[in-house]
Amino acid sequence: MNAVPNQTVIEDDGCPWYAVRLFSLKQQEVANAFQEKGIQYFIPMQYVDYLDKDGKRRRKLAPVVHNLLFVRKSVEQKVMRQIVADIPYKMMVMRKINSNDFCEIPSKQMYDFYVMCNPDLLINKYMSEEEAKLKKGTRVLVTNGPLKGLTGKLVRQSRKYYLLKEVPGMAVMIKVTRWCCKPMEEEKK
Repeated sequence: MNAVPNQTVIEDDGCPWYAVRLFSLKQQEVANAFQEKGIQYFIPMQYVDYLDKDGKRRRKLAPVVHNLLFVRKSVEQKVMRQIVADIPYKMMVMRKINSNDFCEIPSKQMYDFYVMCNPDLLINKYMSEEEAKLKKGTRVLVTNGPLKGLTGKLVRQSRKYYLLKEVPGMAVMIKVTRWCCKPMEEEKK
């Protein structure tokens, strides 16, 4: 699923990721700048239909969100801060609440999100992080089918069940059969 040229194929290798919010529409230029500095990136993509100048319907890959990308934490935060400062576009690495530390996305969570963002999957929906937080559901593990091994929140919408996966900045829902999901034990806090 390497939808964008030079874009990273994400694996569950234990290395966390950061979400980067842009304050410009230069998403691909920022991604190229990270790549030049040796930082891997991921931009969630989807197919969009449009009419060309001749009035014919065409389809192309476009970013789901035009001001967000994800970068792999391959350097320490101090070095990442310098890399962000050196790139000539205004951006911010998302931080933990009431902290200057960057918000890290665990490798497994990022891998699940990456799989669910496959633009060839037809039954997925994207939403903001705020919309996702309003969804009620049960944390589950998918035990069967093509999504086997993925985790997320099982939510119901329009009489259908979806697996919801949140990462800082956005969320994705993908249609799933509830019979293929097993509730996960809640972690003790």
